[in-house]
Amino acid sequence: MTTTNSIAANAYQTGGKAQNDHVSALKFITCGSVDDGKSTLIGRLLVDSKAVLQDHLAGVQRQGETDLALLTDGLSAEREQGITIDVAYRYFATEERKFIIGDAPGHEQYTRNMVTAASSADAAVVLVDATKLDWKNPNLALLPQTRRHSLLVHLLRVHSLVFAVNKLDAVEDQTLAWKHIQGALQAFAQAAGIAVRATVPVSALKGWNVVDAHAGWCGYEGPTLLQVLEVLPNTPADTALAPAFPVQWVEKFSSSSDTSQGRRVFWGRVAAGSFAPGTAVQVFPSGQLATVAQVLDHARRPTDVPAGTSAGIILDREVDVSRGDWILAAPTAAAAPADDDLGDTPAATPAWPASRELQTTIAWMDDEPLVAGRVYWALHGHRWVKAKVKAVVHKLNINTLAEEAATQLDPNAIGHVQLVLQEAIPAAAFGQARVLGSLILVDTASHKTAGAVLVH
Repeated sequence: MTTTNSIAANAYQTGGKAQNDHVSALKFITCGSVDDGKSTLIGRLLVDSKAVLQDHLAGVQRQGETDLALLTDGLSAEREQGITIDVAYRYFATEERKFIIGDAPGHEQYTRNMVTAASSADAAVVLVDATKLDWKNPNLALLPQTRRHSLLVHLLRVHSLVFAVNKLDAVEDQTLAWKHIQGALQAFAQAAGIAVRATVPVSALKGWNVVDAHAGWCGYEGPTLLQVLEVLPNTPADTALAPAFPVQWVEKFSSSSDTSQGRRVFWGRVAAGSFAPGTAVQVFPSGQLATVAQVLDHARRPTDVPAGTSAGIILDREVDVSRGDWILAAPTAAAAPADDDLGDTPAATPAWPASRELQTTIAWMDDEPLVAGRVYWALHGHRWVKAKVKAVVHKLNINTLAEEAATQLDPNAIGHVQLVLQEAIPAAAFGQARVLGSLILVDTASHKTAGAVLVH
């Protein structure tokens, strides 16, 4: 992946500092297979960027040596077993950028934790353990979890993906291993349609190419992993779309004497577009029309609020709106045909059409397989609705990337599924609108999160 590495190097040399003058925090996760060194890599980033105090560092000693993985593994079960179970977030900053890191587990049974972390990340660092691969083989096979996590990151529209090939210091011919593994990763990414920002050889244990460069190692002359992360963009919000706002909380001011506008504030986070006073809106599902009178930011200051930002919306009149409802852009009136002599008024086109039947891609995370006929709770925005599995169309073979006929989705499988909802929702394609195009399925009996749903 010479091209992406060159881009990263050029960005670091020419545009990195200017691009990040606003010091916007980059939220990224580390993922990959079990024991690839994810927690150790994060520990190395924290230690070498001087983000760990000496007394904290002294508390993660094992047999006289520092165990960097213990800086993120906080649960007692994680420390006892030497694995990551739940997502742990850590913060650090450099002169160029602020970072929020999520350490995602590699075990298949904890895939739901990894998906939760990835759903809100700007970038993902997928670790690849060189010692687990047949690195002497130019056509080597990647580990299933490496492929699965890369596909999930791609499906969840994580904006940037970086491969970090770890533990190359533990193989005999490091240059040959780097060449073959890099080639395998490039072939997989091209076949899966995944855009990769960069691929970096690292040694999390020794710190090579993580924060400090190890010049010429493996024949690699590109930027370090931290230099790549410092110039990655944040995930762009869906600001160019029609306004959409899921109502999370209704604040009442019934004692107010101001009758020029509604006396309630509807709080939530703007899902798409932007809201400003004068915006014509429609409440879903009631269909009532209104106009935005005021928009408040998180500090209750009147302002225009774009997608991805929390806001409070006050309408120009009293409208029945509850938690779970949507405030959407008002329907657009269609122009009447020039030869229309009857004067019929064309039906208005809704900005976000509602639908009961959805074609979806589901990452299945429950222990029980997904089969046709099962009913689950579906959460869309803050609205709960019953969802029935109409059919499992196919599942994705993570090894061949082929779509295979299937009648069920087993735990941790990814597939195409048809859903029928009890009520219509304003869903959109996930590729178009991240919030409106995503749902989660929850088991009606156990109340466990069963699947992550992406609408086609």
